Amino acid sequence: MTDFLEEFLKMYGGNVTKELASNLGIKQDMAAQLIPVIAPMILSGLNRQMDQHGGSDQQARTQRVNHILNKYGNPDVLEDMGPEFRRRARVQDADPQLGGLLGESGIQATNTLSKQFNVDPAVIMKAITMLAPMVLGALSQKRNGGLGESGIASLITNNADSSILDDVAGFLIQGLAGKGSGQGLFENLLQGIMQPKCPKCGRAIEKGNDFCPGCGTRL
Repeated sequence: MTDFLEEFLKMYGGNVTKELASNLGIKQDMAAQLIPVIAPMILSGLNRQMDQHGGSDQQARTQRVNHILNKYGNPDVLEDMGPEFRRRARVQDADPQLGGLLGESGIQATNTLSKQFNVDPAVIMKAITMLAPMVLGALSQKRNGGLGESGIASLITNNADSSILDDVAGFLIQGLAGKGSGQGLFENLLQGIMQPKCPKCGRAIEKGNDFCPGCGTRL
């Protein structure tokens, strides 16, 4: 699992799991399994936004992600999660597309996860909308805490792979079909697909590498 998600789960995973389960009326085990699947999609949505609006222009990429975080990433929600979860639980028509952040991928994920967990699609839709402000809040917290604007843009680039949004249903089915269930399943699935990649050539990068083994770019 990527560094940001490992840190997010370590710091907030317990509280997020409890709130998600309580407000959706599902078991905590299911809630715990949804988090490491949905959270990477949100990061990938941010990465795609940077790709679409900034391309290789680092300044434009930084401006795009900061626009999104300034508008939707309130770190205060992490201090008291309950009100935000309860507010979103009351929304009747939750938007799994998160506007343009996930797009059709949010619908694909809703349908696939609904079948996998045998729950109403509305539960998955709300789970996506509940987790988004937590992930965006955590990113804003890191940015405001010293990582800075360009640093947070680089963090997203190195922790996300926007290509999974092209066929998120296929991504999930490939990892889920015939493999049982449990936290380990989702972690193993994400380790392969969400591994950090070189921002220049796209080659997978092992944790701790200072240079890309493919093109030699300093990381």
